[in-house]
Amino acid sequence: MTQNIDNLSAALENYLETIADLKKEKKYARIGDIAKVLDVKSSSVNVAINFLTESGLVIHEKYGYVDLTEKGERIAAEIRRKHDILYRFFNDLLFLDAGIAAKEACEVEHCVSSETIYRLERLYSLLKTHFLTKPEDMRNLQDYLEGKK
Repeated sequence: MTQNIDNLSAALENYLETIADLKKEKKYARIGDIAKVLDVKSSSVNVAINFLTESGLVIHEKYGYVDLTEKGERIAAEIRRKHDILYRFFNDLLFLDAGIAAKEACEVEHCVSSETIYRLERLYSLLKTHFLTKPEDMRNLQDYLEGKK
């Protein structure tokens, strides 16, 4: 069973995250922009946006911009935070390729609890601060994870 913020599906979480990303990048989000980023049809975006509007997470006037409510912004920020922590963990500590780390962070962010993210963040900080402080520590860890040691 996945633990999603406010019991939203991973797909709906992706809509919120995409809207937030578009607003940050372009200062606005439109149905067509969202469809392009998510590689879905505009009709699918309309269905999702209507649901998110009814849920009080999105504001959208017909043929206008899509915006997040305060609650929608909070949820989108939490999803982004999860993604960023997972990405750093996968890329910086597991030495996964950046593309793989980004893809898998996007998949995992929807099914881990805030408690798990908190603990991963703490573990990351502990390792980087106390155990992996020198470049050779990181090289040794990478060699070990890649089966070279």
